[in-house]
Amino acid sequence: MAAIEVRDLRKRFSTINALDGVTFSVREGTFFGCFGPNGAGKSTLLKVLTGQIEPTEGVARVLDMDVRGNGIRVREQVGIVPEVESPPSYLTAYEFLYFVAEIRKVDDINGRIQRWTEFFDLEGTRGTLCKDLSKGTRQKVMLSAAFLHEPKVLFLDEPFVNLDPIYQHKLREYLLELRDEGRTIFLCSHILEMAQRLCQEMIILNHGRIVASGSVAELTEKEDLESLFLRMVNDDTA
Repeated sequence: MAAIEVRDLRKRFSTINALDGVTFSVREGTFFGCFGPNGAGKSTLLKVLTGQIEPTEGVARVLDMDVRGNGIRVREQVGIVPEVESPPSYLTAYEFLYFVAEIRKVDDINGRIQRWTEFFDLEGTRGTLCKDLSKGTRQKVMLSAAFLHEPKVLFLDEPFVNLDPIYQHKLREYLLELRDEGRTIFLCSHILEMAQRLCQEMIILNHGRIVASGSVAELTEKEDLESLFLRMVNDDTA
């Protein structure tokens, strides 16, 4: 069964085609990568798939729900780490995670918060306002919020950004555990070496169109992901 299904998806902003006929599917339990240069449409695609914005044309389904008109239902079932969003500045890290847990209606709220507080070494920041946290610590809080309710599908936009190598490694190993458990992960990232080690299937976007797609093993059989990425983007631009 497809956890994510996209058919001829288009999103226009005035005269700009941010997504231009995108079609792909992601099977349940797949670690899926979405790559592309700045402005390729990656973040727009993620926002459409999570019901934050509606497509102009085409179909997008997540967990068998049409994202059009069902944004709240979709977001209830998935975990999201956006590229630039930060936790509310007026809440402490603990207050934000507690708020998220209540919204998600999870059980054992304090136990779940404690788990991620320990995982990301956030004990010393429980009482600190989010506006006073470092960028790396805010990223750990956002990741904790996405993992808190153990969603079946995760949408991660640059999840490794601002993390030091220790926590990049720790996050990578956890994501591999989720993949082995059968969770579906949709990853947008510029860290191609990390992505090649994680992803099973992938697409490369450029100017809102898919310029390469398939299994990572097959696509990188004769060249690494960075070389493939540069070749496909440059060929499409030429």
